[in-house]
Parts: sequence; structure tokens; C-alpha cells
Amino acid sequence: MDITVSKAPKYRKTPKGQVRKHIINVKVRNEIGVLARIATLISGKGYNIEGLSVGETHEPGISRMTIEVIGDDIVIDQVVKQLRKLIDTLKVSDITDVPHVERELVLIKVHTPTARARDEVLRIAEIFRGKIVDVSPETYTLEVTGDEDKINAIVELLKPFGIKEMARTGKVAMRREMNVEEASEP
Repeated sequence: MDITVSKAPKYRKTPKGQVRKHIINVKVRNEIGVLARIATLISGKGYNIEGLSVGETHEPGISRMTIEVIGDDIVIDQVVKQLRKLIDTLKVSDITDVPHVERELVLIKVHTPTARARDEVLRIAEIFRGKIVDVSPETYTLEVTGDEDKINAIVELLKPFGIKEMARTGKVAMRREMNVEEASEP
């Protein structure tokens, strides 16, 4: 049986060395102070964490962080290397340029004082596969998940109604599994 191996496609959208958003996945031991050490390391390099999502994995005592940082490839590479040296980090990878799935969640409380506003917001929620999770006489609260573009799009559509409150998570991201044919060069 012959196995055909072909080169993985290029996913880089910007030239190397240019400042851009990076998505870094970090698998850590779920210990006190780990998040603070990681945040300190990144801010110590002069970078702001644009998005951060942390949660337990299926493995007991292990958490996964998805960190969004804007910077150039060289400095982000240094940050990744230093993160790997921290005692409680188990695995660190910059998945910016590899095929991956990313999602975020937003809760949006929208002003809906009239029946027409409620109907329109409900229609927008349906189009974006969102859910109405709370209702009051004056507001609807929507829950929407998706990629960054989808979340930005629904926020823009709901602004004219008057957004009373909004809570947005950081991204969660995972590398896509690749077929043997796509894995590497021959």
C-alpha cells in the first residue's frame, strides 16, 4: 500500500515579520499562580493580551489557555520559547499559521421596547443561529457563538437597537486534524 504525502497548504495571510494577531495555545498544570506568571511574562515583553480563555481539559488537573497577542513573529517566537520554560507549562504552540478551528461566545443585552424591535432582533438572532437566553419587557439577551467575523457582524447589526450590555469571551482554538496526505512534504 502506497501512502501519498503532499505538502500542507500555506495559511499565512501576512508576510513574515509583520505585526499581526497570534493565537497561542498553552496546556498547563492547574496550579495557583500559573495564569499570573504567564500574563506577567507576556506583559513583561511589552505586549497586551488581546484575548484570553482558560478552562479545564478532559485530563484531571490540566487546563488549556488560548491567548491572543498582537506582535511580530520574532518576538512572539521568543514569548513561546519562554512560556515553554515555565515550570507548570506542559505544551505551548502558536497555531496562527496552521489550520485550526476557533470560536468565541458573546452575550448581548439589546434594547427592545417595541414589538417591531423584538421581532427584528429575533430575526437577526435566527440568521446568526443565536439564542434568546433572557427576556424582559424592555430587553432581549442573546447568546451567539462563532468566529470573530460572525461575532463582529452581529454586534454591528444590533448597535442601532441600542446595546445595553455585552460580555464577550476570548477565543478558544484547536488545531485541525490533518489527513496523512496533507501532513508534510514528500
